[in-house]
Amino acid sequence: MKTKTKSENPIPKFTDSHSTSLFRFTASPSPKEERGRGTALHVGAYSRVSAIRLCPRIRVILDCFFVLLCLTLADLRGTLAFLLSPIPSGRCDFKSRRRKHRFFQSGPKMLWIMRFSGFFSAAMVMIVLSPSFQSFPPAEAIRSSHTDSVLRFSTPTHSGDKFSFRRAPAFRNGGECRSPKAENYSVCDPSLVHVAITLDVEYLRGSVAAVHSVLQHTKCPESVFFHFLVPEIGFQSLVRSTFPELKFKVYYFDPERVRNLISSSVRQALEQPLNYARNYLADLLETCVTRVIYLDSDLVVVDDISKLWSTKLGRKTIGAPEYCHANFTKYFTSHFWSNSRFSGVFSGRSPCYFNTGVMVMDLGKWRRFGYTRRIERWMEVQKTSASRIYELGSLPPFLLVFAGHVAPIEHRWNQHGLGGDNVRGSCRDLHPGPVSLLHWSGSGKPWLRLDSKQPCPLDSLWSPYDLYGHST
Repeated sequence: MKTKTKSENPIPKFTDSHSTSLFRFTASPSPKEERGRGTALHVGAYSRVSAIRLCPRIRVILDCFFVLLCLTLADLRGTLAFLLSPIPSGRCDFKSRRRKHRFFQSGPKMLWIMRFSGFFSAAMVMIVLSPSFQSFPPAEAIRSSHTDSVLRFSTPTHSGDKFSFRRAPAFRNGGECRSPKAENYSVCDPSLVHVAITLDVEYLRGSVAAVHSVLQHTKCPESVFFHFLVPEIGFQSLVRSTFPELKFKVYYFDPERVRNLISSSVRQALEQPLNYARNYLADLLETCVTRVIYLDSDLVVVDDISKLWSTKLGRKTIGAPEYCHANFTKYFTSHFWSNSRFSGVFSGRSPCYFNTGVMVMDLGKWRRFGYTRRIERWMEVQKTSASRIYELGSLPPFLLVFAGHVAPIEHRWNQHGLGGDNVRGSCRDLHPGPVSLLHWSGSGKPWLRLDSKQPCPLDSLWSPYDLYGHST
């Protein structure tokens, strides 16, 4: 059983060869185009066939067919000759002229009855054997593809696309961890580390890589419980096949719950309903789950997730890396800042920008103070106001409610912006300092750039966690 290994430096070194990966993916070979079988039938006179060219398998089938007719219709040589061609006559050695003479002396009435009977029998046999006359697939197409380690599944959408993921290696708890027994563990076990992440078709590859990275770098992978938020059913078997021993639960998030609250944004991808699922974690997860780490789908963790889990929030409801040097005003419109009814919300606060892709959330306090409804109210204001009060999707409502009331977390836990800006997705460099989490926020996603053969240098840090291969 493969177990995880540790390294002193949690970030793998990257080279100029951006295509290098720890895993190789094998896609199913495309079936070769079948060649024509060269079957031709030339019809001459009314009762004769001048030539038959068939592949060997079909000729064997026909031989058996003719032998069967010869045995069952031995007294009908004349009828068979009339119906089937000279070939069966050559294969059936009828030497008795006396039988032939008696047969034709039976009169024209008996002759036509026997002709009809022979035709009917031959037709029935042809119907039974007709599937065998289909073209046989080439040997390359029916040979084993040797992809036992690759798992294929249909996506829950109606597109018909298929994805294949390699099964992740098994990760075991270290000696210092308590290893809960699979039959006894519960989502309410206080020793578990709870991680929430969304799953959808568009970001599925990133989500799987994120889960893989968490398991690979934590000391106690068997003590991590994943809560997957999905917009449609069908992902549970996917997760189970890719991570057979993972502790997880899938929660359905109804997109209609927020669709009427969403307004258009400068980047349409930011307005997908699933982006707002994090607002409802306190409602979706079991009440016994009082703390959770929320992670976006476009990141990898290169440090022990339990370190982030142990962050002290104090009296705050959420914790996240803050960036107080960022221009906070740009996240809201001039209409917002010119109206004291709106801008007054920050009075007495020291608001700083924070990225909602990595958060530690106290769900107990969240439920107690009704933060879900507070966020929804700001979304309603945005939707009903004569002019927009903010841009950029699901982030501003979080800022309006929590900015200035966030427990600070080290910046190493969100090296964000690696996906470039929201328009061009240009390449970015790492921020100075230690790194525990790499986040490709922005429009440029590493799996898309790698597939297009135009990766950024830092994309090679994401590829070792990629378990994906595509099958057509």
